[in-house]
Amino acid sequence: MPNAQRAQRGVIDTSVVIDLEQLDAGQLPIELAVSAVTMAELAAGPHATDDAEERARRQDRLQRAEAAFDPLPFDGEAARAYGRIYAAEVASGRKTRGARALDLLIAATACATGLPVYTRNPEDFQSLRGLVDVVTV
Repeated sequence: MPNAQRAQRGVIDTSVVIDLEQLDAGQLPIELAVSAVTMAELAAGPHATDDAEERARRQDRLQRAEAAFDPLPFDGEAARAYGRIYAAEVASGRKTRGARALDLLIAATACATGLPVYTRNPEDFQSLRGLVDVVTV
């Protein structure tokens, strides 16, 4: 996407935060936002592995994200948006529990704020088109 067409602001999901240093900034919005849900996923990351080196990488990623972002809250507007997001997911026949539920909460945050979601995993958001703009990076 050329610079002239870059969105001013967008929500980057956890997959983008994880790969942020490897991505071309021109594919991303000018101002990056993250959901508090992404920060929760990142906070859980170091505890989800027994590998000491991977744990250290995840802890470093979490600390960098905490320093770089003031997360968007999952607030009342996001809770209301979640109802629409959940309904779309159920109507598509896709599962809504487990790790998948976190993607839906991130999408609800983006929907509530009127921002697009930038992701490395567009299939995670395929049933939500029309409720939230999804940008693949």
